[in-house]
Amino acid sequence: MIKKNTILLGDSLKIMKTIPSKSVDLIFADPPYNLQLKDTLYRPDQTTVEAVTQDWDKFNTYKEYDNFTEQWLKESKRILKKGGALWVIGSYHNILRVGTSIQNDGFWILNDIIWHKTNPMPNFRGTRFTNAHETLLWCTTSREAKYTFNYQNLKELNDGKQMRSDWFIPICSGKERLRESNNQRSHPTQKPEALMYRIILSSTNKGDIILDPFLGSGTTAVVAKKLQRNFIGIEQDKEYISLAKKRLKQTKVLNDEVVKMKKSRKDLPKVPFGELVEQGIIPPGAVLTDKKEKYKATVTVDGSLKINNISGSIHQVGATIQGLSNCNGWDFWHIKNKSTSILLDEVRDKYRNKKIN
Repeated sequence: MIKKNTILLGDSLKIMKTIPSKSVDLIFADPPYNLQLKDTLYRPDQTTVEAVTQDWDKFNTYKEYDNFTEQWLKESKRILKKGGALWVIGSYHNILRVGTSIQNDGFWILNDIIWHKTNPMPNFRGTRFTNAHETLLWCTTSREAKYTFNYQNLKELNDGKQMRSDWFIPICSGKERLRESNNQRSHPTQKPEALMYRIILSSTNKGDIILDPFLGSGTTAVVAKKLQRNFIGIEQDKEYISLAKKRLKQTKVLNDEVVKMKKSRKDLPKVPFGELVEQGIIPPGAVLTDKKEKYKATVTVDGSLKINNISGSIHQVGATIQGLSNCNGWDFWHIKNKSTSILLDEVRDKYRNKKIN
């Protein structure tokens, strides 16, 4: 068994073969993009653009790159626990090829996330659109797998709204960007901690093991440590490992109370709408409305709703009046509270929290 919270020096493909099967909860892969850059890039003032020119990003052919991709994906599939998460990031240079291999290997893609860079590097030549985004593929081990998704936590992170698949996060800059004494970037593709924060928060729990087979400057390990997750990093460059270890020494672990995750709806005790009626939280005769107060339904003694000649549960009535096949009544209906209107789901949360505590 490989020691947790460690960084391993060497070839990713060789080291991945030594990791036990079904032992890791999440793999975040930031593989070489195979940019195939041939010419030096210049800004309008003729200064050189800091591009990715390292040997680790160079492949002779697409076939060679595909073979490399298939090898690390094969090991990823073996290493991940059933229902574990695979996150892969890439650009237009490689993500379509990687996505094909992911599906061929039997992974199930849950979402493609667009990381919208709010401060992208301009296209200095003016020959193409500014490349202002990268793509993340969030996958699990199979279509039938039960995977971790901390929906409620992501919703809280997004001001109470469902987290969308377009993430507006700036690229590394300022103090976060690691630089050498000559002000050159220490690593050409350093990812922002905010990006990893959202990934790890969304699909892992405290104590889970995260593997990054292309660790680079160590962002995955840093955020994992901060959020009380375990990490295994693999990197072939000694200088990058030194950067990562230096960052880890400076990283403080958040305390238990701060890291405590809000349970998802499926993990919380069931609270039927009728229980709120019985307890007088929403008494019979109360009027429920949609957000815009277009519809008004009356609560009856058995917890059903009535509006004109339509009656049924909060879900059935919500679906019928909208002409839909289904509706989550908890997220549709509101109840007036003095001058404000409160969503039923919020009423249920307050009642459930008092009940639990």
